[in-house]
Amino acid sequence: MFRHTSNLQFEAKPDKPDALFAMKLQELIGGAWGEMTVTMQYLFQGWNCRMEGKYKDMIMDIATEEIGHVEMLATMVGRLLEGAPDDVTAEAVKDPAVAAVVGGMNPQHAIVGGGGAVPADSVGTPWNGKYIVASGNLMADFRANVAAEAQGRLQTARLYHMTDDPGVKQMLRFNLARDTVHQNQWLAAIQQLKEDGLEDTVVPDALFDEENQEHARTHWHLSDGGEADRGPWASGQAPDGRHSFEYMADPSPLGGKASAPAPQPHQYVTSRRDSSDASKQPSQDKSAAEKIKDTFQ
Repeated sequence: MFRHTSNLQFEAKPDKPDALFAMKLQELIGGAWGEMTVTMQYLFQGWNCRMEGKYKDMIMDIATEEIGHVEMLATMVGRLLEGAPDDVTAEAVKDPAVAAVVGGMNPQHAIVGGGGAVPADSVGTPWNGKYIVASGNLMADFRANVAAEAQGRLQTARLYHMTDDPGVKQMLRFNLARDTVHQNQWLAAIQQLKEDGLEDTVVPDALFDEENQEHARTHWHLSDGGEADRGPWASGQAPDGRHSFEYMADPSPLGGKASAPAPQPHQYVTSRRDSSDASKQPSQDKSAAEKIKDTFQ
């Protein structure tokens, strides 16, 4: 059960309208790393968690908080759009200088949202459920959560420098702080999973006897850069404690030629077959069943 409280988690009041910044702020709502993404990511991770107890409780606490962050940002966007000149644009844009300014407004805010936020990023691309990660493996998921919070904090930090509005900056300071604590929480949860013996460094902690051990430790030097061997990823003990890194300075391909198989005649794919080969022309007297069989062959 979810219960909505009308008070925001933190204040979201700009000092003045700013339709252009409202468009930029949409990235933190519906972008790939926005609050809609972490909201749905954490909710589905919590719903899919097969263990009742501290992990599920923590996930659901943070997930529910993120719903409030979407509301904060949507409220801020609506207030930034208050008094935005969507109804006088036609007259205003007759002046080229004014047109350049007004042209920065997201037209969807006026056309679709009626002066409010929309579930999209800063260029109007709709939010997509494919952005979320909820695998059921807590170690894999928590690592994805660290990345999501890091990217979200990075984008918030960049937006912080794009506004001089004290009210907007006050809210963004709060958002930065919450992204900080959430990064630390997911990192702490990753360590706790190891200490509890539930997951290990490499995910999943299985099939090590099945994998090709010869290729579970090597760094293949495949670029023009000459310093890849200077990091701990190229030599010494691997973080999982099971492997030792090895640097391959001049690796050779292990597979054969990457050639596609010959095409079926009825696909009309250009190939090196003899142009006189009658087999390039599909038979006209085959039954429908035979043609379907040819296709799947």
